[in-house]
Order: sequence, then structure tokens, then C-alpha cells
Amino acid sequence: MQQSLFSQGQAPINPPKKLVSRENLNQAQYEAVTAGDGPVLVIAGAGSGKTRTLVYRMAYLLERGVAPENILLLTFTRKSAQEMLHRAGQLMNDYSQRVLGGTFHAVANLLLRRHGHHLGYSSNFTILDQSDSEGIINLIKSSLELGGAGKRFPTKRVIINIIGKAVNKAMPFAELLEQQYLHLYEYLPDLERIRNHYQKFKFEHGLMDYDDLLVNLKTVLHDFPAVRDEVAARFTNILVDEYQDTNPVQADIVRLMAHGHNNVMVVGDDSQSIYSFRGADFRNIMEFPQIFPGTRVITLEENYRSSQEILTVTNSIIEQATEKYSKKLFSNIAGGAKPVVFGARNETEQARFITDKIIEINQSGVPLAEIAVLFRSGFHSYKLELELTNHRIDFDKRGGLKLTESAHIKDVLSYLRVISNPYDNLAWNRMLLLLDKVGPKTVQNILAKIKDSTDPFAVLEAYPAAKSWAAGFNKLVDLLKTLRENELTPSGYYETALDYYQGIFERIYHDDYPRRSRDLDQLREIISGYDNLQSFIDDTALDPPQPAAESASALANSDKLILSTIHSAKGLEWDTVFVIHLTEGKFPSSQAFLPEEREEERRLLYVAATRARNRLFFTFPREIMSQDRKMTIGGISPFLAEIPAGMVKTTVLPGSMVRQDFTARPIIADRGAKSSDPSSFLAGTGVRHPFFGEGKVEKVIGPRTVEVFFPRHGRKTLHLDYAKLERLK
Repeated sequence: MQQSLFSQGQAPINPPKKLVSRENLNQAQYEAVTAGDGPVLVIAGAGSGKTRTLVYRMAYLLERGVAPENILLLTFTRKSAQEMLHRAGQLMNDYSQRVLGGTFHAVANLLLRRHGHHLGYSSNFTILDQSDSEGIINLIKSSLELGGAGKRFPTKRVIINIIGKAVNKAMPFAELLEQQYLHLYEYLPDLERIRNHYQKFKFEHGLMDYDDLLVNLKTVLHDFPAVRDEVAARFTNILVDEYQDTNPVQADIVRLMAHGHNNVMVVGDDSQSIYSFRGADFRNIMEFPQIFPGTRVITLEENYRSSQEILTVTNSIIEQATEKYSKKLFSNIAGGAKPVVFGARNETEQARFITDKIIEINQSGVPLAEIAVLFRSGFHSYKLELELTNHRIDFDKRGGLKLTESAHIKDVLSYLRVISNPYDNLAWNRMLLLLDKVGPKTVQNILAKIKDSTDPFAVLEAYPAAKSWAAGFNKLVDLLKTLRENELTPSGYYETALDYYQGIFERIYHDDYPRRSRDLDQLREIISGYDNLQSFIDDTALDPPQPAAESASALANSDKLILSTIHSAKGLEWDTVFVIHLTEGKFPSSQAFLPEEREEERRLLYVAATRARNRLFFTFPREIMSQDRKMTIGGISPFLAEIPAGMVKTTVLPGSMVRQDFTARPIIADRGAKSSDPSSFLAGTGVRHPFFGEGKVEKVIGPRTVEVFFPRHGRKTLHLDYAKLERLK
């Protein structure tokens, strides 16, 4: 976070001289930057300079005399906020340092430390990460005797995902289960019991998960008008980046924080809304003008990233969207080749084509780090990975554990967490189980006494330890006493805890502790940059640091090809981009049944294509593996088939038996010819679906939409143009 909400008595600084001018911005950017008070929606097309627009908007507000403390910048990553505030500081000689900038969760954390007492939370609550939450769910499942060996019951990860999705989508728990987890609907009563116990457990132990940060902030702002008025008076100008990625709770927070003034500028691109699986709601950006009457809508269309040849194709992809803000990206960047479409015979031929092209492009002078292969799902790259390895081409596949998700890092953090919050039950549980010869039953007995005490550390010191584990237990008591009674820097706390933990570390992870030690060294470097222990603990949960090998600087200095899911590639760009596996049933996914799901798949392809600066390749294998593990012939993705002839170039591998004739005319892949006549699928009709199997139409709910019940998969809403339904005789 850029600053503390609690800082007081800062000396006034003279506002900067006039920096915002037409020479620094294009016409649309200038219009957005200099928009007056009231709500403003900036539709920023890919590569159109949205960051520049937000930075200059901050400069404009400061030039007008708005105090930096009255400006709030909300982003989705800490890196984005830091970059914008840094750039603003370069423009204004650090006058912008008092602007509060950070993620929704980080800002919620700061506000709740000040106002959470209205909900019964102390200011030193602990933030849970995903694995912490899953651990609590496991404890609750065991205490309620749900699941366990030989019992069919949803896993802890599935349960926490369901709970989180209901919160982020602002949906009733039962409704979400019926819509998206129908196969688990029989467990509804037990899942509701777990959810209720989970909420109670967190409250009793001063814990909040990521979702609680948002929900509790919304609750405080909604239920306590004095808090809402104080926050709205503090932040008289609110800027929001990537607004298309907000969920319903975040949209409500923005509305409540702007209460009384509505000075909100949100910047986003409806065409890049691709995170519904995380709870993001496409409706937020589409309905912003209705939520904030009098909204001024400004569209940024000049692209500073890609050649016009690429933009012509990306415009065509998104032009087919059923609902959108109209825009047509254009570029003044000279050069660039037409995007290439390659239809391979199978995945092996697709991998060979991509590898050969990568070698060719790299030899022409383009670094491997400037080439990316993007795909919808991680497994789509497996064959390619083998081919690249055979050719000794180094690549980096984006993903993997974050540093603070590693077990040994969570061990060390548990000692620091209880110093910050003595009632952090999960941290106590973890550190006590690390003791040799101490089991879960003993730990539960200790935790029961801690929970009911006014001084958990005194309870621990007085606990009668058995002889078999007394020595290790007493060392832990001494460690906590040292940490509590000495005023240490965050690095001091860490080094003290690490000295104690080293023996435990080598005992538990004896097979690979030398490798894991590098992570502990990396955390030492990270914590040395903090002067406040609570801030460090908050950041490890809110914005976990990456291991050194995966850090941005390390990746920037290595010349490796990038393999990435499209979701992980959003916001990035490369000279050359390959988008692979563009076969119907794979992209869009065969499981995207509803029209809105297919529309998000279209936006996903648009995001992938707009990552390219100079070269863009679309590839697809014609032979694909079906759900029943059989090879079938697949058609070109309908999204590619809709691109008009002449906008793309086709190519073949030497010796390929595949005839590349699909660009001679727009080929619309067979999107369910067997289900093209709605009159054939009346209620009661028996049907077969390629994935769900046999079922029966229960009702017709639209001109081309039916509701079908499948015995093995439950009730599904299917669009006849896409579902490939076959009527049973």
C-alpha cells in the first residue's frame, strides 16, 4: 500500500505546475483525463494507453487543487498500483505519494483495521489464504464427522470454492449449488452446516479470508452511515482500473464509497471481461451508466501495441459479440504481417509447425522471451512441450505455487502470526503440530484452553507438558516469550523464529531441506524491506511474493519462450503470439453451454489475439480426443470461421496431407446440425449429448434454448445452435 490511512498532520505541499496538455495525450485520452466531476466510464480498448490515461487523470486532479489524500486508486494487483503511482510521481515530483493506491483487498484491509470494530473484529485480525481456509474446512469436516475414508463427500478445495463463489457472485448458496454444482446438491444441508461453522470459526478466532475483506467492508459501509460518510469525505475522487473484472461486491463497494459525490472514473474494456470463474461480472461495466446516472462514456480506440493487420482481425473477432460497447481499434504502427491460420492434421503436426516457426523467428533476430504460445487450458500445450524439449528450446510455463503457499514458509510465518494475533487458531495449530511427539488430540486440548483465555501465552506457559515432549515444548514457550518481550524489526522477528525452526525444518523436510532453504533465504530478503510486522503479514496473504526463480526480474533477464494460459497472459504483450488448439469443442470449450459462456470464450480469444505486436498465428488440430478417449475429427473454431476471407493468411507444413481451403470462404463449422430445428426438441423428447450422454428435454425456455435433464449430470440449459443435441428415436 502507498500509505497508511491513519497518517496525520502532514505538511502541505504546493500542487504541481500544469502538466496535462493535448501534446501529451491523444484526443480521446485528453477528453477522459480532463473530464469534470461526476461519473466517467472510459472504455479502453486493448493497448490504448489506459495506464497513461489514469496517471494523467491523477495529475489533472492534483493540478485542479484536489488534495492527494482525497484520491483513491483501486486496482487488481499491487504491481499495477505501484506502477501508476510511480509514474505519477515522476510527473509530479512525488507530490502524488499521498494518493492511496492498492488492490480492493488491500484497501479493505486498511479500512477494516480502522472500522472493523463495528462488526466485532479487533484491529489485529489475521488474513487467511486459500490453504489456511482449506485447513479450517478440514477441521470442521472432521468435527462434524463428514467425509473421511470410504465416504463420498466434496473435498475441502471444492467446498471452499463453492463458499467463495456464492460470496463473489452475491448468490444464495442453494441457488449456486443448483446452477453450477447440481451433482453435489444432495449434500446441500451438510455444506450449509460447514459454511455456517466456517463463518463462526473465523469470527471467534479473529480471522478473515479474502472474501470476508470485501464483504465486511461492504457491510460496514452499508450498515453504518457514519463510516460511509467518513470514507466518502476522505476519498472525494475514486479511480478504478480494470473495472470489467469487478465482482458484484466490489461494484457495491465503489458505489458506497462514492456516496454523496459520485466522482468516480472507472477504466476498463468489456471485450476483455474473462474472469467470471473468479466471480467477475460482465454486467458491472455494461450497467455502470444505469448505476451512476449521468455517466459520461469515453472510448479509447487508438492502439499503441499492434500492427493494423492484427487489429483488423481482432476487431472482426469481437464485432460478432452480442453485447458490447462499440469500438474499432486502429493503429499507426507501420509494417506487420497478416495473421496466419494453420490447420494441422493432429496435435503432433501442430506442435511441429509451431516449433519450426519459433526456430525460424528466433533465428531472424526475435528473442525467445518475445515469443509466446497461448492456450485456453494448461493441458493443451503438453504435446508442444515435448516437441520443444526435443529441440532443446527453453521455455517457461506460467503457473505453480506462490512462495507463501509452500509448507515450510507457512511454518515460519505461523510463529510471526501469533505474535500479531494471539488468537490466530490456525497458526497455533500449525506450530504446535510441528513439535515432536505432539499429536492432534494434545493440540486440540491446548487450543481449547487458549480460546477461552485472556492471555494465550500465559496459558501455553502453564500447560502441563508430558515428559516425552516437554523439552521441545519449553523451547517453543521460550521462543514466543523472546518474540513478545523484545522490540524487534520484522527481520529480527524472522531471524529469531528461523533460528528456532531450523532443527524442526531439517527433521520434517529431511529429504529436500537444502532445496527448500532457498525459499527461506528469499523470504529473508522480502521481509528486510518492511519496517512493520503487521504490514508484512498482511502482504503475504493479500499479495503473496513469488519465488526468486519466478520473479519478474528473473524472467525478464532470461531468454525463454513463454507458454501461458490466456488468463495468465492478460495485460502482457509479445512480438509474436501463437494461439493454439482453436478446434471446435476445445475453443470454445464444449462445456460452454449458455450464450453468455460462449460470449466469454469469444472475449478470451480476443484477449489472446491482442497480445501480439507484429506476428499472430492461429493453429488448430483437426483430430482431437473426445470425452470417451476416442480420436474424432474436429472443425475449426466458429470464432475463427467468422473472420472474413482475406484478413488472414493460410499455410501448410511441407508434405502435409491436409488441404487448407477454409479461408477461400468463411467456413462456419457444423454447430449442431442435428439440433438446428427447434420443433424437433419439444418437452419429453429423448436426446443424446456428446458429453452428458442421454437425457430428456424438460421444457423449451426460448426460441432456440431448451432445458434437458441428464441422469448422470443433472439439469442443463442448452442452446440448440451449439449443443450438438441428437434426437433419440
